[in-house]
Amino acid sequence: MGIHEMNDLKETANLDEVEHGSHGSGPRDEKDNSHPYGGASTTAGLERYINLSSVVNFGVVILGSWESFALTFQFALLNGGPSSMFYGAILVTFGVCSVGFSLAELAAIDPTVGAQYRWSANLAPSHPRFWGLIQGWITIAAWCFACAGPPSILANLVSSLAMFNYPEYVVKRWHTSLIMIATMIFPLLFNLYFRKVLDTFEITGGILHIVLFIVFIVVLVVFGPRSDPSFVFDTLTSDLSGWNNEGVSWGLGLLTVSFSVAGFDSILHMSEEVKKVRTRVPRSIIAACTVNCAMLLVFVLVILFYMGPTEELLMYPLPLIYVLYGATGSKAGTNAMIALTAVVLFLAFFNAIASVSRLIWVFARDKGLPFHKFFGHVHPTLKLPLNALFLICGVVTLLALIYMASATAFNALVSLQALALHVSYFLPILFMFLRRIRGDPPTYGPFKLGKLGVPVNLFALCYLFYICLWMPFPQILPVTKDTFNYSGPIFGAVIIAALADWFISGKTRFQMPVTRYE
Repeated sequence: MGIHEMNDLKETANLDEVEHGSHGSGPRDEKDNSHPYGGASTTAGLERYINLSSVVNFGVVILGSWESFALTFQFALLNGGPSSMFYGAILVTFGVCSVGFSLAELAAIDPTVGAQYRWSANLAPSHPRFWGLIQGWITIAAWCFACAGPPSILANLVSSLAMFNYPEYVVKRWHTSLIMIATMIFPLLFNLYFRKVLDTFEITGGILHIVLFIVFIVVLVVFGPRSDPSFVFDTLTSDLSGWNNEGVSWGLGLLTVSFSVAGFDSILHMSEEVKKVRTRVPRSIIAACTVNCAMLLVFVLVILFYMGPTEELLMYPLPLIYVLYGATGSKAGTNAMIALTAVVLFLAFFNAIASVSRLIWVFARDKGLPFHKFFGHVHPTLKLPLNALFLICGVVTLLALIYMASATAFNALVSLQALALHVSYFLPILFMFLRRIRGDPPTYGPFKLGKLGVPVNLFALCYLFYICLWMPFPQILPVTKDTFNYSGPIFGAVIIAALADWFISGKTRFQMPVTRYE
């Protein structure tokens, strides 16, 4: 299993720099004036300029898996504990890589901004436009709410640092809301000049992602208090959250680990701007999955061995601060390490809103959204889907204001992202798997799974099903309005909205050009 490069671009008619035409017109060279989805000229589309270094760093940085886990691992301490964190990280590594490799193969076949919804439509055994529209709604909803994740984590980080340095400080909900809105301003402004800052941001993010990882590992191993191996490998926590069933606790603890590596499809939604897209986008997906999973597994092992007594850590909203302070004994050093971690999250958020704005733009261009003409517009000077970009920022701002009124309502909406994202991966892999076992696969691109395709797809489907099984469960018992897990009902509401859109106007409005892969 590997990435097969095109050795002679002339003989393959620039295969890396083309994507399938939407009306069955065959490959389209990037110099061609026809729109990749038919109809419009390049003045209404985007330009290809993202190089190999940027596209690989983009995928690696946007996950920021070890950083995400470091800032949220306290939730796994309540359910499952060390056993769920360590063995869960092993399961997640194999599961995420199987999903990532499956999506990379599809990206090599049809590298498109629409990704999941276009693949589902083109591979579905029947009713392709229906599956395309439903999948589009699921993916759009997942990513819109996912964009509120980095600002909320950054807000928690800033307020936790304030409490760490000024113990008398008391966090108010409106403080958190304002911090969330503030963290969005600079990523928005930088996205307006996306092309000019992209290389600098991606290189900076990639370097920080690796260098900080090494620094954290060295600091914890050299200065941290070492735990007994039995604590790391044999401790299963099932009595802190109200759940008394060890299997349920282990499954719920797994979600914290799996959440850290969700979102590797983000680079797919930048496909319109990537040079040599059919090889470089699959590379980015594979690099994002393998690199982040490997770093996550190592970090989980180290944090379990050197984080110190867990009873005290559960008292704080951001235990990582006190793990570092306990190891270094230095407030200045702790502040610096946490602040640099925030920079990586800031760059990941920059990447996220860039990716999601392209996804909204292309779905609107295929008339999958209401007001599709407005959101499908590309600014002629900036060459950016400006209206889609402002929609994302508007959604995040609205969620921040909702948090000011009700933390429960905010958590209810944001909880949708993980479930919807995993479902968005499930459908295209399922349809590809069915094509494989029927002996009717599409023409493969430069990266293919070959004989491993069936087992890899099957394992990916089983992994996604198992993860989605636990996502609607409440994390804490007894269930109240504040502890209820709203991801299931919110996801159901998205499906109902998508079905209503289909029957009201979507089946006539949605004009995604479906090309059966030959």
